[in-house]
Amino acid sequence: MPDIHHIPLTDIDEHALPRDRDALDATSLSDLTLSIAAHGLRMPIEVFPATGPKPYGLISGFRRLKAHRELTLDTIPAFIRQPADIPSALAAMIEENEIRADITPWERAKIVLTAIDHGHFDTIDQALPRLYPTYDRNRISRLRAIAEVVQHFGDHALTDPRSLSQQKLTRIATALRAGVGDTMLVALQECSDKSPATQWSLLQAIIEDAEAEAKAPKLHYKPGRPRYHRRVQDDLTVRRERTKDGWTLRFTGRTAKGPLMEDIMDYVEDMFGRRQR
Repeated sequence: MPDIHHIPLTDIDEHALPRDRDALDATSLSDLTLSIAAHGLRMPIEVFPATGPKPYGLISGFRRLKAHRELTLDTIPAFIRQPADIPSALAAMIEENEIRADITPWERAKIVLTAIDHGHFDTIDQALPRLYPTYDRNRISRLRAIAEVVQHFGDHALTDPRSLSQQKLTRIATALRAGVGDTMLVALQECSDKSPATQWSLLQAIIEDAEAEAKAPKLHYKPGRPRYHRRVQDDLTVRRERTKDGWTLRFTGRTAKGPLMEDIMDYVEDMFGRRQR
């Protein structure tokens, strides 16, 4: 067993590596802090020699280190690892968190993109086998698809992306590849209700439309069709949605008001020769 070192908290940089945990649960952190105060730390953290302003970078034990800082302790028990490079240190952090923490599919994919943004890898395909070496081909494929979702939606389009299950994220990824990514973003941006439930209902309608389109016999559309949404004016967007009974055309924007709807109803009635004069 490697030696345990008691390292000053001031010597540890917890941000030396990008973290795969987006948020800490306040209740579990409080419970951990009380446990450490009463019984001490049962499992040392892991650090590696760093070249930055602090001599050690944190590999695993982010919550344990934070709890020690909350308790204003001077040192923390730690194992000192010697990873071959930063990607190896990242892989070690991910491996430890896969066992100990409830990391969501969104967070798993996001750390891949964060590692690329930090310059540790050039592409998703290069990063995945290094960061998740125990994953088989199918798990790598699913994670790659989810990484594309994280890349497309970014940090602000979805209110709580961590709440999305792997199945939902995989369906979103399939819809992205069907070409409706912009339609999903427009739906999210132009909806005033930003609750996770409403956001998923918007995405689900678009996803089901794309899924049905993929299963349907190939139709002879004009070039550029089918169209899932159009921004017909700077302040008016039209988006189609499949429903259980047919279709809905949803109009959003500053000019999407009653008078415009009356004009559209006139146009529809004229189109079918049913307008009342």
